[in-house]
Amino acid sequence: MRKRSDQFYLVREDMLSEAMLKTVEAKRLLESSSAQTINEAVNHVELSRSAFYKYKDGIFPFHTMVKEKIITLTIHLEDQSGSLSRLLSMVARTGANVLTINQTIPLQGKATITLTIETAAMTSDVTALLDQMQELEAVQRVEIVGSGA
Repeated sequence: MRKRSDQFYLVREDMLSEAMLKTVEAKRLLESSSAQTINEAVNHVELSRSAFYKYKDGIFPFHTMVKEKIITLTIHLEDQSGSLSRLLSMVARTGANVLTINQTIPLQGKATITLTIETAAMTSDVTALLDQMQELEAVQRVEIVGSGA
């Protein structure tokens, strides 16, 4: 029998098998109490119980792996009055704690922000925050450059 591994990989969602994705959805249903039993959850997502048990301890949404961690983001921001303020207000609304912030001098109307946040007290997950940031008009790109404890 194969030993359990402590080595992890970050894999894009579209690369995962259908059974893995359904397992994540079934786990979400159980955690949110939308399903009361494993049987109910797997039936809802049309997954076999054996597939659920095969993957349940090995696949997790990204945000659960970075809970209570420190994350460093690089944000490419257009140089518009108030854009950094709107970005930081959004971060504050999620409950994230800003640890460090560094902004380059805007060149050709663009600046790069390096933002380090603590995610332990966040009321939403990191993926949702990144999506919200990306929707801001002045934000061109958001990337996670590192995370740790």
